[in-house]
Amino acid sequence: MIPVYNEGEGVAHILREVRDSVQARPLEVTVVYDFDEDVTLPVLLRLQPEMPELRPLRNTMGPGVLNALRSGFQAARAPYVLVMMGDGSDEVAAVDRMLTLARAGADVVAASRYMPGGAQVGGPLLKRAMSRAAGLSLHWVGGLPIHDPTSNFKLYSRRLLDAVRIESTGGFELALELCVKANRLGFRLAETPTVWRDRTTGKSRFRMRAWLPRYLHWYWFGLRTRGSRRRSYRN
Repeated sequence: MIPVYNEGEGVAHILREVRDSVQARPLEVTVVYDFDEDVTLPVLLRLQPEMPELRPLRNTMGPGVLNALRSGFQAARAPYVLVMMGDGSDEVAAVDRMLTLARAGADVVAASRYMPGGAQVGGPLLKRAMSRAAGLSLHWVGGLPIHDPTSNFKLYSRRLLDAVRIESTGGFELALELCVKANRLGFRLAETPTVWRDRTTGKSRFRMRAWLPRYLHWYWFGLRTRGSRRRSYRN
């Protein structure tokens, strides 16, 4: 599932890379957009004849990335739902490894920048530092069995999505919410290393000042969940 906002032609390369690189089948690539005037939509319609797995989906739950993700979760028909961004920052090569871990029993699989073998390239220094600090402190202090809970490049099982009520109100903090809730409820979490690269086209919609309080809410929730350390399955 890929939420988009006026990505335009930039999304075509990512979609073709997903089609050509991901070995898992059957495969459904759901691209969620907010409004019919989104300049990404004509690109999606043009690509559909060559990509039968492509499914454009209009977000009907209200504007914004949170509602786009909720719309995608609701519409997904597969036992596993993987979220990635449409800006080319996520490493498509990690997708098959993530699915392998999910099929082995993990309900959340994180593509992790902060575990051995992972890295991030580019992006605002403050944002990178805060994300890394949050992820590693939740791992070492909070007992979360993954290193990178804040990234939205994650795979979720259908049973987790059906069991958890989404309470996020902003958008990108949703990934952190699902991770800390899954850990508290005893679901299995896993991770595989990835290299994240800052987008080279378009403009990020992430707003640190607006979303920081929402991240902090789930960060403290995660720290309070500290209990028995669960095994982190890696691939």
